[in-house]
Amino acid sequence: MNIKKIIPILEWLPNYNMSLFRGDLVAGLTVGIILIPQGIAYALIAGLPPIYGLYCALMPQVMYAVFGSSRQVSVGPVAMDSLIVATGVSTLALSGSDSYISIAILLALMVGVIQFIMGVFSLGFIVNFLSKPVITGFTSAVALIIGFNQFRNLFGVDFVQSDQLQYVVEDICLQLSSFNYNTTIIGLISVIVIVIFRKIDKRIPNALIVVVLGILIMKYFGKSFNDVSIVKDIPSGLPVFSFPEFDLDLIKELLPIAFTLVMVGYLETISIGKSLEAKQDEYRIRPNQELIALGIGNMVGSLFKAYPTTSSFSRSAINEESGAKTGMSALISVLMVVLTLLFLTPLFYHLPKTVLAAIIIVAVFKLVNFKEAAFLWKANHLDFWLMLATFIATLLLGIEFGIIVGVGLSLIVLIYRTSRPYVTELGKVPDSDFYRNKNRFEEVIIENDVLVFRFDAQIFYANSSYFRDKLDEMVIEKGKTLKLIVLDAESINRVDSTGVEMLKERIKFYQKKEILFYFAGVKGPVRDDFFRSGILDIIGINHFFMKSNQAVKFYKTGDRKEQEKYAKYIHQAYK
Repeated sequence: MNIKKIIPILEWLPNYNMSLFRGDLVAGLTVGIILIPQGIAYALIAGLPPIYGLYCALMPQVMYAVFGSSRQVSVGPVAMDSLIVATGVSTLALSGSDSYISIAILLALMVGVIQFIMGVFSLGFIVNFLSKPVITGFTSAVALIIGFNQFRNLFGVDFVQSDQLQYVVEDICLQLSSFNYNTTIIGLISVIVIVIFRKIDKRIPNALIVVVLGILIMKYFGKSFNDVSIVKDIPSGLPVFSFPEFDLDLIKELLPIAFTLVMVGYLETISIGKSLEAKQDEYRIRPNQELIALGIGNMVGSLFKAYPTTSSFSRSAINEESGAKTGMSALISVLMVVLTLLFLTPLFYHLPKTVLAAIIIVAVFKLVNFKEAAFLWKANHLDFWLMLATFIATLLLGIEFGIIVGVGLSLIVLIYRTSRPYVTELGKVPDSDFYRNKNRFEEVIIENDVLVFRFDAQIFYANSSYFRDKLDEMVIEKGKTLKLIVLDAESINRVDSTGVEMLKERIKFYQKKEILFYFAGVKGPVRDDFFRSGILDIIGINHFFMKSNQAVKFYKTGDRKEQEKYAKYIHQAYK
């Protein structure tokens, strides 16, 4: 057993040096500066006191630095997971209450356990059922939901909070005229400042700048802005170790939201990790190890009062851009949060909530991916409509139902595409031994007595009827002159019992019509399945050829030299 695969920190820590530390130090300080105001802001999204956003930046980061396979991904509180937490927990307890807090912490433990189990049993492949168009539609919708929900703090109006956008927008339209002038001015100026600094350089700590400006304005000019809501007291000190409160009935109610957080969190981490992986050659992302790292981070985090965490798009990108080379940058960020919790929380007393709303709105609205939507419209209309359906479902039905719709539609599209794959007739390229798609190569020669049929997928229970129907259609088009069918099987990588039985039935059917049935380019494992299923009881081994042109040549000329060599070869391979 390779201990370095289980504990990835051992891959880089023994060779750690000062040149690596310099990059990690700058990156760790930069991310820490951004993480502190973001943590406070995201806790408010989750419906929790601000301090819990900082708790999320402690043990989850440490655990990921030890067990995560990426050295630059930044883990902690994020906007999307925070809103999902608020959506799930708000139906069970009053936002901000002790019961609400304990449920959010229990949810982190549940998410961690599920992620850890999935990682141990190598179940990371499950995420493949969420296609990229679904992820794009889901994240874009959630970004809008988060952003619109923050308008209550940006404008100083108590708008309704919901993960169904239509209710939020309706309430905003009804109450927008009663916006708080001072709150709105500070919030909009904060948005403008953040956007300007992001345009100049993403590494500039724009969130910290507007936080400092907001605190100074409220501290020294507070009497002129006494109607602007501020954060007020944030407790000092580190979280105390304690076990979450267990309640089996509560766990059952939380399971759907826990699985949603598992899927979303893992998707975010893999997406970020893969994009960072492509920029270097030092390490490779291991999906199941990422599940284990996230799981341990959430489990241990829940013991220190953290709610569910995952990786952050923005902080991970800034971490890499600032020169992070290893997980040491995450440990430096943790140290900054620890110092803040011990000594600096009183400084945030005068922080306006509208500034936090501005930070969140700018961060999430850039996740609305218009470029991907435009690309999908040009590249693949089916993927575009899949993305749009997921987007609309998430916006109107809520986050939990949105991801269910996304997974369901992904499976439907998968089944549709595998059950109705591409089928075509091949023709002979003049003066060559190659056979090509007649719909793409106009010059190919099509013979009336020969049908070279290509099926671009596995043959199994879901598409065997489609195979039979398309084959029969092409045979009918050929008419009574047809004497040979050649199945070009180079694209067939698997066949099940239903597919084999269908083939056997078709071969017998065409034998009665005195039409020969040959196979060309059958892969070894598929050929083995044919032979085990008794197909040689119907046709001989001399009906199998390496290439389509050999099959047609054998039919035309009766030249047995090449066929005998291949028959001998596949006979030995099968034995």
